[in-house]
Amino acid sequence: MKNMFKLSILSVLFYFCFIASSFAQDTSIVGKWKTIDDKTGEPKSIVQIYEKDGKYFGQIKELFRKPGEDPDPVCDKCPDDDVRKNQPTKGMVIIKDITKRSNGYAGGTILDPKNGKIYTCKLWIEDGKLMVRGYIAFFYRTQTWHRVE
Repeated sequence: MKNMFKLSILSVLFYFCFIASSFAQDTSIVGKWKTIDDKTGEPKSIVQIYEKDGKYFGQIKELFRKPGEDPDPVCDKCPDDDVRKNQPTKGMVIIKDITKRSNGYAGGTILDPKNGKIYTCKLWIEDGKLMVRGYIAFFYRTQTWHRVE
């Protein structure tokens, strides 16, 4: 009888732990994300974020192009000394050298292939969405990316 009671208690605890973990928010940035233009609100691309040697990188896997737009754009505005200059945007690594911090991910850079600007980058998860902030000096812009299943 005593063992049955202990087993029942353990079963209930296990059940609640399982339920709680299924509702826990995924705080990892690793995975595929749909990028949303912060000016137009329209989806622009799918970026795959991956970890390599303790750092995080993001590569463009897919582009959403409108009719009349170049289906295979290149980064013609990238800095002349950047290896991504005139390279295809699809397949390009736009997030580099991000490290995990106590309050998110930072320490690396993000490239906007549309204008060729490279920003200091900070990433964090908020309400299941990836917040992507690029800084140049005191100026910044933030995009909200959505996880792709």
